[in-house]
Amino acid sequence: MAIRPYVLLSAAVSVDFHLDDVAPERLVLSNAQDLDRVDRERANSDAVLIGATTLRKDNPRLLVKSAGRRARRLAAGKPEHPLKVTVTGSGELGAGLPFWHCGGEKLVFTVDAAERKARRVLGAVADVVSTGPVLDWHLVLDELGRRGVDRLLVEGGGSVHTQFLARNLADELHLVIAPLLVGEAAAPTFLAPAAYPGGPTARMKLLEARPIGDVVLLRYAPKCRL
Repeated sequence: MAIRPYVLLSAAVSVDFHLDDVAPERLVLSNAQDLDRVDRERANSDAVLIGATTLRKDNPRLLVKSAGRRARRLAAGKPEHPLKVTVTGSGELGAGLPFWHCGGEKLVFTVDAAERKARRVLGAVADVVSTGPVLDWHLVLDELGRRGVDRLLVEGGGSVHTQFLARNLADELHLVIAPLLVGEAAAPTFLAPAAYPGGPTARMKLLEARPIGDVVLLRYAPKCRL
């Protein structure tokens, strides 16, 4: 049986814990120093995962930006960019998004009801895997481990972060707090209500608290709360 990857959740939030505002353009929460740190985390990962909603809304490329880091990956016998992974319950993933057409192999996890649609839309640009009638995160991690992924970086969005933490599947959490307030009820939040293991009195282990310019990085070990 393949060993599951080490799972690192990464998110930047406002002081009132929003991931974005409601404007069409992406709200920039982090700063240049911290974005470089995230680029280093990508370079150190074997795969980067985002949810389909984040993919459609933010239109990210999920590439390693630093030429030096890409060169070091190649020198170590790794691909220039990590495997890019997304999950969808509907199969609604536009094949024209830059995500599919730049850097790295692509993998889509979906459910039986959407598998045929996802294959029809993305069969030429991505590998599509169904986890059964529902999205099974345990099977997702098993399959990634089988494909040689030792370290998985999860970059969102809120629904995905919620599901990983609610199922106790995250080994580490990097939460960056930006010095601004969104204040919009419809803006996406970092986490949704869920039955988190251990309940509200279970405390995570703080691994690090570090200012990076005008933001603060908090590193937690979520599994240590149990």
